[in-house]
Amino acid sequence: MREVEEIIYVTRARYDDSHWYANIGYYCDDENKKAYAGNGAPDVGKLCKWSVRTGKVTVLLDAKGGSVRDPQVHYDGKKILFSYRPAGTDYYHLYEINTDGTGLRQITSGPYDDYEATYLPDGDILFVSTRGKRWVNCWMTQVGIMFRCDAQGRNIIQVSANTEHDNTPWVMPDGRILYTRWEYVDRSQVEYHHLWVMNPDGTGAMVYYGNMRSWIVMIDAKPVPGSDKVVACFSPGHGVNEHEGIATLVTPKLGPDDPRGAVALHKGKRVRDPFPLAENCVLAAQDNKIVLMDGSGVVETIFTHTANEPLHEPRPILARPREPVIPHRVQPAATTGTMILADVYQSRNLPGVKRGEIKKLLLLESLPKPVNFSGGPDLTSFLGTFTLERVLGTVPVEEDGSAYFEMPANRQIFFVALDEHDLSVKRMQSFTSLMPGETMSCAGCHEPRAQTPRESKPGPALQALRRPPSKIKSFEGFPDVVDLHRDVQPVLDRACVPCHNPAKAEGKILLTGDLGPHFSHSYFTLIMHRLVADGRNGLGNQPPRTIGSSASRLLKLGDGTHYGARYTEREWRMIWLWIESAAPYAGSYAGLRNERSQQLAGQAAGIALRALAPIQHNRCGSCHNGKPEGLPINPTHYDLDKRRAEYKGNAGQYERLLTDNDPYARYGPDILLNLTRPEMSKVLLAPLAKSAGGYGWCGEVFASREDPDYRKLLAAIWEAKKLLESEPRYGMPGFRPNRQFIREMKRFGILPQEHDPAQPVDYFALEQQYWRSLWHYSGRP
Repeated sequence: MREVEEIIYVTRARYDDSHWYANIGYYCDDENKKAYAGNGAPDVGKLCKWSVRTGKVTVLLDAKGGSVRDPQVHYDGKKILFSYRPAGTDYYHLYEINTDGTGLRQITSGPYDDYEATYLPDGDILFVSTRGKRWVNCWMTQVGIMFRCDAQGRNIIQVSANTEHDNTPWVMPDGRILYTRWEYVDRSQVEYHHLWVMNPDGTGAMVYYGNMRSWIVMIDAKPVPGSDKVVACFSPGHGVNEHEGIATLVTPKLGPDDPRGAVALHKGKRVRDPFPLAENCVLAAQDNKIVLMDGSGVVETIFTHTANEPLHEPRPILARPREPVIPHRVQPAATTGTMILADVYQSRNLPGVKRGEIKKLLLLESLPKPVNFSGGPDLTSFLGTFTLERVLGTVPVEEDGSAYFEMPANRQIFFVALDEHDLSVKRMQSFTSLMPGETMSCAGCHEPRAQTPRESKPGPALQALRRPPSKIKSFEGFPDVVDLHRDVQPVLDRACVPCHNPAKAEGKILLTGDLGPHFSHSYFTLIMHRLVADGRNGLGNQPPRTIGSSASRLLKLGDGTHYGARYTEREWRMIWLWIESAAPYAGSYAGLRNERSQQLAGQAAGIALRALAPIQHNRCGSCHNGKPEGLPINPTHYDLDKRRAEYKGNAGQYERLLTDNDPYARYGPDILLNLTRPEMSKVLLAPLAKSAGGYGWCGEVFASREDPDYRKLLAAIWEAKKLLESEPRYGMPGFRPNRQFIREMKRFGILPQEHDPAQPVDYFALEQQYWRSLWHYSGRP
């Protein structure tokens, strides 16, 4: 601290949302509801300078109701880069000001939020922005990913393919960028947000620390001067408002997931925005204070801002040397990059897989969301994937385990290793991306990060490198994004429904496309009876053959051994494509439900369940009494609350196990209620006598269809059906995407501004157009 004469900081009201990232833009359901501080109310934003020697505070910029955030001092110690949202406006943009408060200038503009910027050693600026035109996969706010521009805000280039947030980039001593990456590919949406590094042009992205350490948000990381360590804020769980957490000293030297590589600098009350001057000298913000930590656990207040205004992002005004400039490797004229995989069998979790078993890699792409309305996967899946996955195709794997292939540039790609029968062997539960013209290599699949290919497999050159890179072989004649209703249900109708329909219900299994309050009977059955195996929103790096086609009984049931049911070759491939693309319900984000649609579904289910409650109490209680084998009146809350209690907050585990002999599989409203054909509802047929056309599974609770309770329950289910048909939902004739979907398609330039939301659209084609608008094209930055 002896060289620190002045420290800058900002004041800013805390935003309302509990998530660490939900502090920009507006909420998807209501564009008039703002996510930034105070939900659009006047902020207390100021950029201030404190003299350590005299105690004097100078206001460099009073936003007068606007908001200021993310300051960084220039290399020369004379300028400050920051994000500023002037009063009465909606967007943060990048600004620069001299450290004496003069020379304010705006750098970026437009209908996007630009924030968390850092100076680059070549004179450019790297920042986080909503220019990626995507929404959080599991929340109602927009996503920010990394871009770069020159010092004047020109030549803006996207350098990240993430469908989720990148946060708090900062330059490392070697010139690379250290940042927080949040991602979940077929794994828990709340557990994986860790430290990554990349080159300033977006090439060379790789994990720095923590990608297999769950339930921590590692954020606001900065290198420690004179050290090979960094200090980050470890915000607990799924992260805390304003990034608050425990300042932690991090080194990857013991491995990128070793807990010993992260040492807390203090205990007790959380801090935010740590800034290391040395390992034993770290500034941070706490409430309206600047504190200093010495690394031994001592937290000392060195400054208190006098006004009742939260203090953020303290930074010393110090000149510093520029880091090395890493030469640009991006080739804007290219639309692809090249991947070299040295040995697919080199893995941290590949027990029982013999060399030679893996013949191909399936390439899948995680697709950005143009809207989102909830914290769950909603109609994309049921406790499975939050993200639609595009099937790109396959590339060969050589006998030595090597592969060499092209990939589309700047898109979020992951791999599935396939055997000779195209069944999944191992699934990548993270993603990679290549910048245009980039060549990247990896030693193996989740290999030990300190090991090189030569250490593990000496010998001649990789077989795959003896030829040109493979081009992806697509599945011609098949959709690349699969929808259950459009693509899979016709296969089930022909091969499975003749036995598994409400009239026969062989094995008590229903596979028709009839709709419950939320999902179709077929989808609910396939998921809840474990006929398909997906990531289940659980933990990552699962063992071989536990996710995807090899672990999905549905494929086996069509090979002729199950009562003669046999898929055609095309039907088998269609189901295979659906399973490998994470078995979604709605194959379009147009199916995501806004608040009103969710309320209608809940109201419909409530109408039927309220009618059921007294009947259950009076006539079914001897069997269905709320025990595990019973019939909960509200199965959703019954089961999920029970799982949360059992697993004590270990997210992912209770959801992964939800379908194992769970009463929800038998008694959930999506299988009990038939809101397409109410008289075929399982809740009516199970207690109805066989002589009256029922199943008789419960004896003769209803001896005939004239039973008063039967009639009351049937009338309630009809009422629920009519309610949902008042606004046709996904999977029904007449479905229209909600107004928010249309609003964003207009904002992104996919639909003309004059489009009437009441008019029908081909939402599958519209969405493909949206995704293609985000691709890198030759010559486009």
